[in-house]
Amino acid sequence: MSATSTLRFGYGTNGMHSHRLEDALTLLADLGYDGVALTLDHLHLDPYRPNLAGRVARLGDRLDELGLSVVVETGARYILDPRRKHYPTLLHPGPEASRRVDYLHRAVEVAADLGAEAVSFWSGSLPAGVDEDRAWGRLCDGVWQVLDLASRRGVVCAVEPEPGHFVDTLDAVLELRRRLDDPELLRVTLDLGHVVCNEPRGMAETIRRAGPLLANVQVDDMVEGVHEHLELGTGEVDFVAALGTLAEIGYTGLASLELPRQSHAAPAVAERSMAFLRDTYAALPDPTEVRA
Repeated sequence: MSATSTLRFGYGTNGMHSHRLEDALTLLADLGYDGVALTLDHLHLDPYRPNLAGRVARLGDRLDELGLSVVVETGARYILDPRRKHYPTLLHPGPEASRRVDYLHRAVEVAADLGAEAVSFWSGSLPAGVDEDRAWGRLCDGVWQVLDLASRRGVVCAVEPEPGHFVDTLDAVLELRRRLDDPELLRVTLDLGHVVCNEPRGMAETIRRAGPLLANVQVDDMVEGVHEHLELGTGEVDFVAALGTLAEIGYTGLASLELPRQSHAAPAVAERSMAFLRDTYAALPDPTEVRA
């Protein structure tokens, strides 16, 4: 295989909720993963518990010992409200949105202290009664607040298009960047399953369109029109096209498994997933031959 980059694979801690974080990291390193996508949640590095700085410092030392890179994910379901999933978001009124901004600020601080490659977040769903113009205004205001801290701390922020959310496609992320005058530190998270589920273009074309803005990749399988994260090889994602195109464009960030419903079998799933990715990557043709 001829490629312009060597892909690095990670695994998301949101798929290891039955494991202590220390045990999860050791397991992933033993399986040969290059990094971890760390979701800041009540189970793994809760950003609201005391002595966050000390806990982050110890985590950073352990990541270094294990040779693991890290991205910070912020998709914790009930971290801000125990009754309402993913509430509030940047699309809610100011006092509520400020709670989401505070969480994202904590994520930026953690990312800076860990030397993380990116902080990944999404827009949230459009609240009832909020029109698109108001939603764009709220979203831009919230993202600017996050970017203000990120610019001072030198942290890349990567917005993920999420099915069912206000920003649901790559085109919508690019529109957000345009409305904010294309900030250097605002880039893209792309979930490979979401491409099949929700994007208007094929896999290779979508990845190429993201191009140098791509800062974080999530890996899972999915079928068209159904937002359900599946184990690799059980859906409709063309992983030859996906991995080949990532190599072709010179992507150097982590490509991390995003399997939040497989925690009950995480050791076996993580082992199978790594074998699948290694076998697929090793068998890739020259990337110029990989097409959508």
